[in-house]
Amino acid sequence: MEKRELGKSGIQVSKICLGTMTFGEQNSESESHDIMDYAYANGINFFDAAEIYAVPIRKETQGLTEKYVGTWLKNQNRKDVIIASKVTGPSAGITWIRSELDFTDQSIDIALDGSLKRLQTDYLDLYQLHWPERQNNRFGTRGVTELDGWEDNFLSVIQKLSSLIKEGKIRSWGLSNESPWGVMRCVELCRKHDLPMPVSIQNPYSLLNRTFEIGLAEISLFEKIDLLAYSPLGMGLLTGKFHMKKDTPNDRLNKHKDRMTRYIGEKAFRVTEKYLKISQKHNLLMTQMALSFVTERKFLGSNIVGATSVNQLKENIGSASLKLDAECMADIEKIHEEFPNPCP
Repeated sequence: MEKRELGKSGIQVSKICLGTMTFGEQNSESESHDIMDYAYANGINFFDAAEIYAVPIRKETQGLTEKYVGTWLKNQNRKDVIIASKVTGPSAGITWIRSELDFTDQSIDIALDGSLKRLQTDYLDLYQLHWPERQNNRFGTRGVTELDGWEDNFLSVIQKLSSLIKEGKIRSWGLSNESPWGVMRCVELCRKHDLPMPVSIQNPYSLLNRTFEIGLAEISLFEKIDLLAYSPLGMGLLTGKFHMKKDTPNDRLNKHKDRMTRYIGEKAFRVTEKYLKISQKHNLLMTQMALSFVTERKFLGSNIVGATSVNQLKENIGSASLKLDAECMADIEKIHEEFPNPCP
């Protein structure tokens, strides 16, 4: 599988990354290992986790994802595997991780040490701020209309991450769920104070949510801060299985409707049906068309795919060799122009 340099880090990552957030919730430890074995054997060297996983977020399963990845990782050649994780940002509803959910030096140390212990490694290749400390463009919204009283602390956070790079605990750092202003504020401070730049930004991106293209894509291309695209299949909606009546009660959109509201609305289903017709017109699997569209973006570092079975992963990996032709791309753009971003 093709490898790409992540930002300007010198780290080579597979263009498809395995997202692991179902490990510990939908997948047992042995199932998780089987999925990782298949991914690694088929060219995926990049695995993404977070201290808060498994998902949906629950006290009973917090940390299990990293634990399962760790019991797999201990049997691998560590230098050949790229491991990413995340420190949890502020959230009023999550009280069991730490007494303070913020990005102070102490909180980052506690979070990172916990992740390293669960992952059974002494360093991370990529450490990400899971979401900003301030209120910004949250799920289900398209922007910010007012400030929330947050005080700019980017410099102290970046200085802490820089110290962790010098200590050898992390190799690089990245952002997640961040806005154009937030990314450029980081760039400004890194340049001014000669600090290591973020190498990536992990934000949602799919046929149903291309809001990254509005502002962030240009920053990504000019500053070489690569997108790590999550939810490239819209939590499974872009597989087409819900429209073809092939879904099951165990699918995330069925099990957790209250947490996936942006993907189950009438508009989302209607627009997905139009993309399904395009895949059928071009004799493509819907899943592979949707993933290939994301993977071939110029600003993409790696496309994060999730899989609860080896068979799902096999189909996802198959998208890596697919390149959509000009006619298919034109059909996609026509739908996007008429129905832009139904799942922001």
